[in-house]
Amino acid sequence: MKRHLLIGSLLTTTALLTAGCAGGEEAAAPAPAEETSSSAPSEEPSESPSEMEESMAPAAGPVGPGCADYAATVPEGAGSIDGMAQAPVAEAASNNPILTQLTAAVSGGINPGVNLVDTLNGSEFTVFAPVDSAFQALPPETVAALQADGGELLTSVLTYHVVPGKIEPDAIVGTQTTVQEGTLEVAGTPEALTVNGANVVCGNVQTANATVYLIDSVLMPPA
Repeated sequence: MKRHLLIGSLLTTTALLTAGCAGGEEAAAPAPAEETSSSAPSEEPSESPSEMEESMAPAAGPVGPGCADYAATVPEGAGSIDGMAQAPVAEAASNNPILTQLTAAVSGGINPGVNLVDTLNGSEFTVFAPVDSAFQALPPETVAALQADGGELLTSVLTYHVVPGKIEPDAIVGTQTTVQEGTLEVAGTPEALTVNGANVVCGNVQTANATVYLIDSVLMPPA
């Protein structure tokens, strides 16, 4: 009887030990490694430096202290900022209600010996365009001189306001050689330019063939 109890006790102990060992091995077994991708996830392509500069660049358009007033005075139509861009410069100026005196000057209205319409429309130019109040401020003796001869003086004055090629505000500062073969001195910043001391009211107004800077004075070439 004692022998049977001893054998049963030994069997029970062996079974417990076996189960304990099996459980320990299972607990100690390393967890399966997480699957890793063979390559890192692709990142979204970044903008190139040129694309970043382009996206940060300010939109091109008229600049100057009087541009808002100009847009309010001529909000639409052929003489507006958008309308002038559709026509060559002499035609565009003729459509603008604040450039009536300049239009008269280049088309024989002040001196019949002057007609620069085809010349101005025929190539690319930068035009410093005096607004009507600039012509109205001229001394009477100057007006008489512009009307008196066969047009040589008025032609010289008008072509002194014209520079070959279209020049935008960020490149206009400095000495500019005119069609009249004199020079102009442009100073300031794109938002506040002067030319020979005259103020640019609104610059970078585009026409079909020219970049126009509206100015508040008539520029007189050196004698």
